[in-house]
Order: sequence, then C-alpha cells, then structure tokens
Amino acid sequence: MEYSVTFETKCYEKDWEILLKTSRLEHALQYNNYPFEERILYINNVIDLKEVCKYAERLVNQGILTSYIVVEDHSKQALDFFNIKKEEFRGGYYYSIQELVGIYLCKTPYLLHFSSDSILEHPLNWIKPSLQMLENNPKIKVANPVWNGLYNEAKNESFAENENFYIGYGFSDQCYLIAVKDFKAQIYNEYNEASQRYPQYGGELFEKRVDAWMRNHCYFRVTYKFGSYIHKNFSL
Repeated sequence: MEYSVTFETKCYEKDWEILLKTSRLEHALQYNNYPFEERILYINNVIDLKEVCKYAERLVNQGILTSYIVVEDHSKQALDFFNIKKEEFRGGYYYSIQELVGIYLCKTPYLLHFSSDSILEHPLNWIKPSLQMLENNPKIKVANPVWNGLYNEAKNESFAENENFYIGYGFSDQCYLIAVKDFKAQIYNEYNEASQRYPQYGGELFEKRVDAWMRNHCYFRVTYKFGSYIHKNFSL
C-alpha cells in the first residue's frame, strides 16, 4: 500500500540560492525513495521575492517540485487556526512559521518535512516502515532517521526498540514525518520542563512547542535504525 505523503522544505535569504540553483533539492527528494504526491518548497523571509520565485518556478517546470508557496501569504490564517499570536514566539517566529503554515496547508494525510540544511546521507527506504509505525500505534506521533550519524546517541535516547526502530521521546524540526491530523490542531500552547532544553535564541519555537505537547501526553518518536540524515553546512 502506498500512503499519500507531501514532501516539504523551505528556503530563506541565506540559503535559497543553494536550494534553487544547485541539484541539492533534487537529491533531497530522490534519496527518500518515495513517490510523493506533492513536493513543495516554502519561501520564507527573502529580500527579492520575485527573483526567488523565478527560480522556484523553474523547478516546477522541470517536474522537481509540484509547487512553491510564499509563507507570509498564509501566516495570519495559520496563526489564527492554531490560536498563536506572533509575539508569543518571543523571537522564534521566523524559525517556526513555515512549519505551522506547512501543516495548515497540507492536503495529504502524511507530511515529511526537511529543513533546508538537512538531507539524507544516502538513498534510504525508511518512509514505508515509518508510516506503518504511525498507522499501527496511536502513541507514536513522529518518525525520523538517525540524526548526523549519531547511532549510539539515538539508541541511548530511546527507552525501547524493535527490529527497525528506536522508540523514545523528542522532536526535531530538522526532519519529521507526521500524520497531519495529529498536528493540524491547537496543540502548540503547552509547557513541559524537559522542553526548555531547546536553544534560547529560538524563543518559543515550533519544535519546543511540539516536544512539550508530546511529553505531556506520553507520545513517542520512532527513529529508523539503518540510515541517517545530515544537518550541517551545505555541501552536495
């Protein structure tokens, strides 16, 4: 069975040229080995919007993307829907608004998000088994591969495991695969002491809010054991 999944990523002023003028975005899609129903680029906080849209349109015409979306065109509707005020991010607005808009606008049952500076290390068939975990256990709310090759860290952060996954707490906006119905709700205004570990410069950012919600309700993350994404300075 093929599940309907949207792939999304985002760009902003300091990285849009890397995503839109190189083959990085094409590789990011190919490495996931999955027939995404939609492949969307979100454009966030750029200086020359017309120029960035021109390059995004080229990727649509080449069939790499299905569409691109300007985040600020939908930010107010998303914040109203999720009952969050812009000032409540306390400096984390631009770190968080695309993720909320992406969930708000997503049309498929499942959503895969990669930050612009995260990419699988190599091609990996991780999505189908991850979707099956999300489908079969309502306590599991997010899936991702191992981060930055830190397999021992992923294992140590888990409290259980099965043949393919480590099971634990935690959430990262670098990469997440989710069931949209779980996240398209007013879940982003909870507090948990463990969630204060996120960087202070990000304010009350999206991933901190999700982590608090998941911990408060004993929801879990599964991490695919046999592959990693890399989050670091851009390189092809």
